[in-house]
Amino acid sequence: MLAPWCRNATAAEKPVRFSFMLWALEQQTPFERCLEIVAAAGYQGVELVGEFQRWSPEERRSIPATMRRLGLVVDSMSGVKAGFAVPENSAAFFSQFAEHLNFAKDFGCPQVILLSGHRVSTLEPAAQGRASIETLKRAADMAAKESIEIVIEPIDLLEDPNIYLATVSDGFAIARAVNAPNLKVLYDIYHEQRSFGNLIEKLEKNIDLVGLIHIADVPGRHEPGTGEIDYATIYRKLAELRYDRWIAMEYYPTGDPTASLREARESAQRAMSLHR
Repeated sequence: MLAPWCRNATAAEKPVRFSFMLWALEQQTPFERCLEIVAAAGYQGVELVGEFQRWSPEERRSIPATMRRLGLVVDSMSGVKAGFAVPENSAAFFSQFAEHLNFAKDFGCPQVILLSGHRVSTLEPAAQGRASIETLKRAADMAAKESIEIVIEPIDLLEDPNIYLATVSDGFAIARAVNAPNLKVLYDIYHEQRSFGNLIEKLEKNIDLVGLIHIADVPGRHEPGTGEIDYATIYRKLAELRYDRWIAMEYYPTGDPTASLREARESAQRAMSLHR
């Protein structure tokens, strides 16, 4: 199986696949019930944020078996607590990252999500940027040996005022500086809208570096259509740009979870089909 960044000329014709970031659903219902809801809503993937670190040996066997039965894969996973942009945490970062790669291999997961960590007051922003780039170059080399891709995720300043990487604009600049084929940016539409906006222009200029899309509406982190983001236009733009990777919903359903997830997926597919 090809690594996710190894694509041929016909890859743009492949349909987008849909996933759900499970922590947002776990607020309402137990983990295994979450898997059933996601599968019943017609999704192909789920994303994890470190739940597996708490699983017993038996759960590490039984939960993947349940996912296989339901036709689900783990398309991406987070869980490295140390940030890549904090030099004093470098040893902890690489230790946790190596362990995380092992988890990803165990689950057959082709992609891992990394966060930057906080701004360091004693470092100039440019110096912290250079440290981030060097750390991510080494991390990308480690991941490439396992045929695993990295996406770096900006978090909005309303959620974390001290975060170093707060916008995809800086994320794309870092990714271009790292210049590794298996390092891209997680474009979380919810986070980017909260602090910066200008969503579509950033997609148009950087679609080659978008490794994953996350979806929720603003305000409230609920399903698309409940807030201010024009998701139909965003989906049409993604189709126009031939985006062919995963789209992961990461929101709190306001109604019946299965019906909500199904409608979120189907509305995205309807909008994107207009440009396929």
